Amino acid sequence: MKKILFISSTGGHLSEMMQLKSMFKHYDYYIITEKTKSNLNLKEQYKNKISYLIYGTKDHLLSYPFKLLFNCFKSLFLYFRIHPDYIITTGAHTAGPMCIIGKIFGSRVIYIETFANMISKTITGKLLYPISDKFIVQWSSMKKIYPKAIDGGWIY
Repeated sequence: MKKILFISSTGGHLSEMMQLKSMFKHYDYYIITEKTKSNLNLKEQYKNKISYLIYGTKDHLLSYPFKLLFNCFKSLFLYFRIHPDYIITTGAHTAGPMCIIGKIFGSRVIYIETFANMISKTITGKLLYPISDKFIVQWSSMKKIYPKAIDGGWIY
């Protein structure tokens, strides 16, 4: 059975990713997101199938680089513990390091550009577009700026 890692930041990115939960029963899956009060209940539901990274936002310029660096090391540790065949992500910054680590060590990367953007690239999209094995957009207008992307339609 294929191992699939689902990773995203919290909030809307996590909400989009959880729209894919019907896939969980078909694969050996694992979930990674940021630890916030709003998603601690996922631990009860997914038990040993979920891990959390430190929540960080670029709005806190002094602490963000340290949190990002910590999350990079934790992502490396989690990657080798899980060793997924595929990494599926809806973004954002939390997922970037894991996708790069995965690409280096042979996982296939599937990136789903956020529903929130219909005319401009996200920072994570810019970073992961060149390395993704599949890059999926939810708006056909996004094919103009990501020409190799697949128009997957809305995830909701």
